[in-house]
Amino acid sequence: MGLKRHLFPLLMLCCCSYSCYGNFLEDPLSDDVDEASPYDKSAYPTYFGTINEDAGEFGEEFATSIGYGEPQLFSFKRLVHAESPYSSPIMVNVDDFGAKGDGSDDTQAFEKAWEKACSSGPSVLVISKNKNYLLKPITFSGPCKSSVTVMIYGTIEASSDRSDWDRDRRYWINFKNIQNLRVDGAGTINGNGEIWWKNSCKINKAFPCTQAPTALTFSSCMNLIVINLSIRDSQQIHLSFERCTNVQASNLMITAPGTSPNTDGIHITSTQNIQITNCVIGTGDDCISIVSGSQNVKARDITCGPGHGISIGSLGSGNSEAHVSQVIVDGANIVGTTNGVRIKTCQGGSGNASNIKFQNIAMRDVTNPIIIDQNYCDSNKPCPEKNTGVEVSNVVYNNIKGTSASDVAVEFDCSKSFPCHGIVLNNINLVGSGGTTTTSSCKYVNGIAIGNVFPCPCF
Repeated sequence: MGLKRHLFPLLMLCCCSYSCYGNFLEDPLSDDVDEASPYDKSAYPTYFGTINEDAGEFGEEFATSIGYGEPQLFSFKRLVHAESPYSSPIMVNVDDFGAKGDGSDDTQAFEKAWEKACSSGPSVLVISKNKNYLLKPITFSGPCKSSVTVMIYGTIEASSDRSDWDRDRRYWINFKNIQNLRVDGAGTINGNGEIWWKNSCKINKAFPCTQAPTALTFSSCMNLIVINLSIRDSQQIHLSFERCTNVQASNLMITAPGTSPNTDGIHITSTQNIQITNCVIGTGDDCISIVSGSQNVKARDITCGPGHGISIGSLGSGNSEAHVSQVIVDGANIVGTTNGVRIKTCQGGSGNASNIKFQNIAMRDVTNPIIIDQNYCDSNKPCPEKNTGVEVSNVVYNNIKGTSASDVAVEFDCSKSFPCHGIVLNNINLVGSGGTTTTSSCKYVNGIAIGNVFPCPCF
C-alpha cells in the first residue's frame, strides 16, 4: 500500500469507533507489551528502518535518511573499571575523620575523607550504615589519582537551614571532574526538601520564584556508575548528570510527593552515552528529563509515577539553541502521571530533537500518554507566537498501550514554521478507563501509522 503523508495546516481531531481495529478496545494491559507485528517492510524503507532491530537501535535506513552513519550506543563494558595493580583498594571511612552520624554537621569530616580517597591509589570511601550524616553544600572535586568507589550504607541528610545555600543555590552534593567513579551501597540520600517546597512560588504565589538545590549532581565526570541508591525528597531536582560521558545509572529508587515542585527524578543535560536501567521514580515533576546537548541516551525498565512522565525538553527556552538526538526509552510502566512520553519545545528557539524512539511502554491513567508540544509555555502569561522553533523529527512510538485519563490520548501540537516530520506510530492501543473511546489530535505534523493503531491516527 502507498505511503500516506499529510501536512496538517489546521487542527484536526480523529475519533475512531470500536470497529476501527476490531477488538483493539479490549483491555490493553491484559498481556505484556507485544512484540512488533509482521508487516511488509519493503513498502516503507525509511520508516521501517527506525524499528528494524536487525539493523541496530535505529537502523541503517533511518541513519542514511538523516545523513549520518548508524548510531551506536556505547557498550557499558567500557565502564568496568580496570583492576588495580595494588592488592586491594585503600579503605577510607568518614568516621575516621570525625564524622559522627548523629545528626550533627559532618561536612568537614566528609571533605577531609574525600581528600584522602581522591589523592590515594584506588580507594573506597565508606559512609557507615545505621547512621544519619548531616551535610551542608559540599563538592567532591577531581581529578583523582585513581578510581574511587563511594559506598553509601547509611543515610546522608541535607541541612534544613536554607541560609547554608546563600552563596550558591544550585547544588547540595556535587561530584565534579572525576573519572572512573562508582557511587553504590544501598544507602539513602535525603534532600530534606519540604522546607524548600513550602517556600516555592509554585506552592505559594506570594513568594518570589528562586532556585533550589539539586540533591545529587555529577558534573564533567567520565566513566561513571551510580547504582543501588535511594534518593528522596530533594530540594528540587533529585539526580542530575551535567556534561558527563559514559554513564550507567541503575537500580535507583527516587521518590518525593507528587505535589513537590520541580523535583525531577533524573535530569540529563549535555551528557553523552548514558544508560538508565531498572529505576523506580515517583516525584512532583518529570521522572526523567532530557535537555540540550544530550546524545546517545537509553532508558530501560523504568517505573514512573506520580509525576510528569518521561520528557525530552523543554528545549529552546529564552530563544536558545538546543540539540538532542539518539534517545531510546525501551520498557516502562507509567502510572497516574500528567504526561506519558513527551517532547516539549519553546517557540523562538532553534536546533533540533531527532532520532528518538519510545517503545514497549504500558500506561495507566495517564493524562497525555503521547504528546509533542512545540508551543510549550512555562509562564503565567501567554507566550507570543514566533516564527522560529526547535525542529522535531524522526520520532518512533512502538508498542505502547494502556489507559488515558483524558479524551485525547495522542497529541501532536507542532509548529507552523517548523512542522514535526518523520513521526511513526506502530502498534498503539490507548483507550479511556473501562475501554472507552479516545481521540488523537494533530497540528502541523507529517507522519505514518503502521499496524494496529488506536486512537486512529490523524496523519
